[in-house]
Amino acid sequence: MYQRSAFQRQSRQRQVIYYRDLLWSLVVRELKVLYKRSVLGVAWTLLNPLLQLLVFSIIFQQVLKAGEGIDNYISYAFSGLLIWGWTQSALFQATGLITGNRPLIRQPTFPVPILPIVTVTTGLIHFLLALPALAIIMAIDRITLNWTVLLFPLLLALQFILTLSFAYPLAALNVTFRDTQHTLGVILQLLFYLLPIFYTVQDKNIPEWLQTFYAWNPLVILIEAYRAILLNGQLPPTSGLLILAGIGAVLLPIGYRIFQRQSERFVEEV
Repeated sequence: MYQRSAFQRQSRQRQVIYYRDLLWSLVVRELKVLYKRSVLGVAWTLLNPLLQLLVFSIIFQQVLKAGEGIDNYISYAFSGLLIWGWTQSALFQATGLITGNRPLIRQPTFPVPILPIVTVTTGLIHFLLALPALAIIMAIDRITLNWTVLLFPLLLALQFILTLSFAYPLAALNVTFRDTQHTLGVILQLLFYLLPIFYTVQDKNIPEWLQTFYAWNPLVILIEAYRAILLNGQLPPTSGLLILAGIGAVLLPIGYRIFQRQSERFVEEV
């Protein structure tokens, strides 16, 4: 009995090591593909959000006056841009996972459910690589971090789970309905403007129905929680963190189940 238990434990350990090494290999491959033949390479991780910040700051702050009354506006806007950028890019890339990895899908022993995890992890790496730029902007704005930054890994984990919860069904759905990627692009663009990235949820010009949307939108809760610990040195509302954890706990198993059920048809469809 003891020998069987020890064997099973060793088998699980070897399996964990195998999946860990496979995940890392696929993430490295994904990064190489993204920056293949690019002169600046991974520097685009910083340049892309900075250029977006420049453009949209001019539009929202100078033209639309949406930044009035927001302290440290550049740090405020850039933090929102980075947080949303991780989820946005991961979800959009998730729709092409199955159709874009035909050789891997057709290998009988390949663990297909790892592919959405690879995409979300790649987005996480981009997010982390862009943090030094945010730190510099915060330093310019004379924002200092305090002990609340210890909650940063918790928010990373919550965002990872939330993004993965949607990545699974989107990856499966695009195999059957190839218009999913195009439709999602429009939805993500709409969400970009609906989320308080360059303006605040307390803006007096925001209609009442949108305030209700903000109160229950997990992405809004997530963005505000990041800003609370990074920019304001405050603890985010416990209720918001519980809502994020609850949504992730419900949606992740559902999304994974949808993906698993559809995976039986992947080889036929691709």
